[in-house]
Order: sequence, then C-alpha cells, then structure tokens
Amino acid sequence: MLGTLKKLFDPHERQLKKFFSIADHIDSLEAEFQALSDAELRGKTDEFRTRLEKGETLDDLLPEAFAVVREAAKRVLNMRHFRVQLVGGMVLHQGDIAEMKTGEGKTLVSTLPAYLNALEGKGVHIVTVNDYLAKRDKEWMGQVFEFLGLTVGLNLPMMSPEEKRAAYQADITFGTNNEFGFDYLRDNMVLYKEQLTQRELNFAIIDEVDSILIDEARTPLIISGQANKATDLYYTADNIVRRLKEGDDYTIDIKTKQVSLTEDGVKKVENFLGVDNLYDMKHVTLNHHIQQALKAHAIMKRDEDYVVNEDGVVIVDEFTGRLMYGRRYSDGLHQAIEAKEGLQVQRESMTLATVTLQNYFRLYKKLSGMTGTAKTEEEEFRKIYNMDVYQIPTNRPQLREDLSDVLYKTEEAKFNAVVEEIAQRHAKGQPVLVGTVSIEKSERLSRLLKRRGIPHEVLNAKNHAREAEIVAQAGQRGAVTIATNMAGRGTDIVLGEGVAELGGLHIIGTERHESRRIDNQLRGRSGRQGDPGSSQFYLSLSDDLMRRFGGENLESMLERLGLPEDQPIEGKMFSRAVANAQRKVEANNFDARRWVLQYDDVLNQQREVIYKQRREVLESDDLKDVVLNMAKAAIENIVQVHTSEDLEEEWNLEAIVEYANNNLLPEGRLTEEDLEGKDPSEMVDDIFEEVKKYYQERQEELGNERLQEFSKVVILRAVDRKWMDHIDAMEQLRQGIHLRAYGQDNPLRAYQFEGFAMFEAMIQEIQEEIVKYVMKSVIAEEEELEREEVAVNPTAVSGSSEQEADAPKKEPIRRADKVGRNDPCPCGSGKKYKNCCLKNG
Repeated sequence: MLGTLKKLFDPHERQLKKFFSIADHIDSLEAEFQALSDAELRGKTDEFRTRLEKGETLDDLLPEAFAVVREAAKRVLNMRHFRVQLVGGMVLHQGDIAEMKTGEGKTLVSTLPAYLNALEGKGVHIVTVNDYLAKRDKEWMGQVFEFLGLTVGLNLPMMSPEEKRAAYQADITFGTNNEFGFDYLRDNMVLYKEQLTQRELNFAIIDEVDSILIDEARTPLIISGQANKATDLYYTADNIVRRLKEGDDYTIDIKTKQVSLTEDGVKKVENFLGVDNLYDMKHVTLNHHIQQALKAHAIMKRDEDYVVNEDGVVIVDEFTGRLMYGRRYSDGLHQAIEAKEGLQVQRESMTLATVTLQNYFRLYKKLSGMTGTAKTEEEEFRKIYNMDVYQIPTNRPQLREDLSDVLYKTEEAKFNAVVEEIAQRHAKGQPVLVGTVSIEKSERLSRLLKRRGIPHEVLNAKNHAREAEIVAQAGQRGAVTIATNMAGRGTDIVLGEGVAELGGLHIIGTERHESRRIDNQLRGRSGRQGDPGSSQFYLSLSDDLMRRFGGENLESMLERLGLPEDQPIEGKMFSRAVANAQRKVEANNFDARRWVLQYDDVLNQQREVIYKQRREVLESDDLKDVVLNMAKAAIENIVQVHTSEDLEEEWNLEAIVEYANNNLLPEGRLTEEDLEGKDPSEMVDDIFEEVKKYYQERQEELGNERLQEFSKVVILRAVDRKWMDHIDAMEQLRQGIHLRAYGQDNPLRAYQFEGFAMFEAMIQEIQEEIVKYVMKSVIAEEEELEREEVAVNPTAVSGSSEQEADAPKKEPIRRADKVGRNDPCPCGSGKKYKNCCLKNG
C-alpha cells in the first residue's frame, strides 16, 4: 500500500510516464525513417539545424532526432535502441542522471542526447573514466554520429595543442574527466588567445557519473611545478618514527584514519630532534614531517593503498583497484612513503593552477550522467549538482538472486568458507567472480585456491594490462576470477554456452565496502539483460567496516553464544547492522565532501573572477582602458592613505609624489607644488590627467600595437604569478583555520572573511605591478625576446603527468627599470639615490 502511494505521488514516476509516452511516439515514427535512404537520413541533420535557426527548440526536435539516431544505429552498428534506452536518453537530455543496470546499454543511450544537443553547434563532451573507454566509445559510437554528418573528436593526454583544438572544435568530443579539467586549467595559463583549446563549456554527458562526481569529487586537479624544498627532513622524520611504538608513543584512530603522538611520543621526538617544544611555531615544519611519516608507517599500507614497482610508489585507487600512474599524494605524504620504502625522495611541487572536479563540472551550462548505481547518493547529486536520479526500468526482468550476507568470527574462517563455496560451484561448472577490497587480499585468496588446485585468473592493479581479456572470459563455463573493485565497471560479462542453465554468474564479495554503491556495482556484474545469476557477501569481524562500526558488540555476542570460528551467522539483525554501518559512513563521507566544497567554493569564486578577467584581457586588442582604470585605482588608494588625517598639515604629499613619479610617471613630472591646496579628489583627477597624457606619449613613441602586446603579456604574467602565490597562501590559511574553533570562531566564516581580504590585497598588488611595468618599463626597439617555455605538471590529488605548454611566441624584451630619484642608492650607502650618487655624479 505504502509503495503504491509513494509511486502515485513521486514526481519521478510521473515524469517517467511522460517519457514513455514520448517513446511511444518515437516508435510510431520508425517505419517512416526506415523508408529513407542513407542520404535522406543524413540530410535530416541539416534539416534539424535549419529548424533550430527558425526558432524551434531541441525539445521540439527530440522525437524525430531520437528516431533518426535509432535508425542510424541499426544501419551502422546493427543495434536498435530499446524503449527504456530512449527514456534514458530523455533523462540525460534534461540534465539529470539515468540509473541503468549493468548490461542495459548505457553507451548506446548516450548517442541520443549527444546527437540532439550537438545540433546547436556548441559542442557536446562525453566523459569517461579512462582513456581506453574514451577511445573505444569514440571509435564505436562515433560511427553513428559520422554517418549522420557530425564531426567527432577524441581528447587524450600528450596530444599537441593543435590536436586538442581540433578535438574541441568537433560537434562531439570524447575524453576523460581529468583531461577535460586539465585543459580548462591550461587554457587559463596561456599568453595568447590562439593557444586556447576549449570552447565555452556547453553540455557534458558523464559515464559512471557516481565514480567521477562522488568518488573523485574531492580530487583536486592540480597543475604544478617543482618547489625548492629540501628532502633531507623526510629521511630524518622516517628514522625517528621507526623508533616509536604504537600504543606507547602514538595511537591510531581507525574510524578517522588519524594517527596522534602521545605525551611520551612527543618527548621522544623532541629528544631525537634536540628541540624543547615540538609544538612551538618555529618547529611547524618539523612537526608536519613527523606527522606525515607517522601516517606513512601507521595508516598507509603497501599493496593496499599503494604498490612499489619500477616507477616508484604508485597509488592504488581505493574505488577501482587500478594503479594511478602519474598521481602523487599531496602535502608531503608521497615523499614520506618514499622515505619509508627506502626510495629516493622526489621534491615537493608548487601549485600553479587547481580546480576540483566538483567545481569544474559545475561550469557546464548543462550536465547529465549515467551509471548503474546512483540512487543511494541522490541527495548529494541534487544538493551539489542540481541533478535528480531516475531509475530506468530494465529491458527484461532481472533474475539475479541476492543471498543474505554471512558473518564469520575470523578472517581465516571467512576465506576458508569462500574457497569451499568456489570449489563447489566450480565443480559443477558455474563461473564465479570474487570481489576483494585490496591487492593483498586478492593474492591471499589466489594462494588458497592454488592449494586446492582450482584454476583461476587474478585481476588487480598489478596485471591490469589483461583486464579486458580476463573480464571477457569471466562468464565462461568453469571460470573463476578474483578481482579488486576494477572489475566493477566498464565491461559486460557475457555468459558462455550452457552457463545460464547452471545458474549464471555467481558473485562472491569478500568484504562490504563502506559505500553501498560499490557493493551494488560488484553485484551488478551478474544478471545482465535478464540473465540468471546470484550474489553473496562473506564477512568477518576483522573487516574494516565491522571494526569501525559495531564489531566489538557483535564479537561479545558471539563469545556469549560460544559459536565455533567456522560457524557462520546469518540473520536480519546482522544484515541491518551492516546496512546501518554503511549508511553512517556514507553520511559521514557526504558531510566531508560538502564541507570541503564549502571551503573550495571560497577559492572557486575568486578563481572565476580571475579567469573571467584573464579571458577578457586575452581576447582584447586594446587594453588602454584596463591599464588606465588600474592606474586610477592605484592613485585613489595612495591619495586616500596619505590624506586620511583630519588636519591638512598632516597630509603626506611627498609620499604621494614619490609614488606617482616612481610608478606612473617620468621622474620629476609631478611635484608637491602641483598638489598643494587641493582636496584629495582634485589630487586624484590631476595625477590621473598626467598619467593619461603620459600614456598617450608612450603610444606615440612605441606604436599602439606594440604597447598593447606588451601590456597584455605584463598583465597576464602579473595575474598568473600573484594568483599562484595566492593559491599557496589560501592553502596555508586553510590548513590552520580549524584551530580558530578553539577561540569560539566559526572556521569556515573566518576562512571566507580572511580569504576575501587576501584576495582584495592581491588584486591591489596586481594592479600596482601592472601599471608600474606598463608605464615605466623601457622596451628595446632593436630586438625581441622569445617567451620562455614553461613545462607544467598536471597533477590530480597527488602527482603528475608532464605535459609542455604551447609553443613559444615572441614578445618584447623588458629592460630593468632605471634607478628612481627616491630609490635606495645602488652603491649601498643606504641613502636615497638623489641624495647620494645622483647628487655627487
């Protein structure tokens, strides 16, 4: 009864009903479009574009456009969209999320809204989680778009700027979330508009949207360069931490994954370092290195969080189990792990530009996504991205049987039970896919199966090269496949001949993930397109989730019952406890992501201002008004500062004149006599008039085109340099802002207030630097200097894949400013130049 009422009043249900009605209309058009020749079908694209120009909307065209794509897919790919796929396409078109079970053909669904929205000519981005899928989908689904006369691009790392520009100019562009984000950052670092690659961000369709917008949401995309920080401290901290003992010198909080020194531990560290107080402000760096070394030893586990191979320390993605080549942990943690593993410590990097995936994807005019698992995170999608989640019905009824979890007292008993279950199902020929949470666990299970003589394949980050081959065989008769989370996405497991009669693919989970979505992804590998299948999770009290939430209570209950170790527990109470634990973790993670986003929004608002103004400068051919407005702001500021006293006699006219002559005008152009007897507003007007006259003189002397090009380079370089320093300063502020809570301050509010003040100060510094260089620099007439080529390292969370900036373009040379009358004398006397060498010269 309650379920019926819920459906009756659910706006999603009403909307889906409307979509199915439109799908009926599309079905009615099928015969008409089937009768068209290839040329006539292709001609529909031009017809639709003409109708758009005449005032029709994309919604008006949707039924016919979808019917055209369906017919094209039949002819090119021999694939026909099901009605539920048409509905999924409508959900994506309206900027929401289509949750479709594994095997329901999400890749084909994306062709519908991509084609429809590409008709406007503003560009559509289809975003995947890795390069392999981007290339596969471009070559596969791209055939449909090209058949219909659209252009298709592929955006991959290491492409030249010219290749990227061509990819972005295409009607539809395939690529990964990281590469789209890095291109956005790189575009906001170029010096010439010809170096830009992206167009305005219009419409994105994100495949595996929960992975990108939830799991990787807090991942900042970072373009970085090397900082000049010594690496010796990492080895020192590592040597000290190795002598500390857990319990005596430090404690570990499993729930928060934090490690803290005890009082005894602090004293030991102080003795080792020879300092009186580790928490003195002057020892902040030492303390930071000790904390990171502790985390590296006590929290970060080899073959679980990272592996060590010929490339050094390589991060393992906790959600997919894949090796994340080119990424590095931030804040010195990666270096601490390198020291722990006895490797050469790489230098830390400095941030040149950064944006989180959350904020990057919110820049698109319209955003949509598809996945097999999103409903559990619907609140987050709605609150942060303004997207609803629609559960699309399966094309055929789902037959998979999800069995109750079983709990064992020890991990050993659990794995023995798993091996026994695999042996029984393997004996009758039923294929089994076993999901593990880490490389270490997958290899442990593999050793147990070898002892039993059961042939199997292991799919983890160490042998990811054979991923497609291993997954393709996982549904064959008698196949046993052990996989980390990487088997949860991207490739369908097709059942071999006769396997359906044996019960289909059986899924075994060896541990519950802290997110229900990840568990559902594993289950979703079985039971595709109406195939039979089954799934079951095997747990132990030593599993991370059980230890973090309620493991002690269950353990004491088992002790009271006196059950043997190999006796499993099943029951609703136990299942509810696991589900509650997962909901708690999901809520905690959501709060953490939302909290991080609130902090990042402060920097994001500033970034949008900087990037918007930067783009305006980049695309402008005349910067005279920009420079003069900055000059006026600088004049107003200096006059206000030195005329703020109530008594006119206390005004410092000398300082105003010195500033104007040193930064805006030729030496001696302005005198104190010029300002005497005038109120502050008159002073501003008079100085500004002189600046405008001098700017006109420079235009005539240098030529306007040359002055404008020089001004553009000066502005962009000043903005970039100050912005980089500001990013670093904001990160430092953020690191320590939580301490304000001890003083009854709201840390977020304090961060917003102080961050704004820092931003205002940065803007003022930028303006003053730009005006000084534009107005005072001497530009060589006989020569020009090539712009230095800067190599940048794009880094996500954590480390980098090197890519060079665009090819250099020439710009005027800037000579050092001549010594001003009021500058310190270069002879080192400490006197002003006018009172020393100039006077005596």
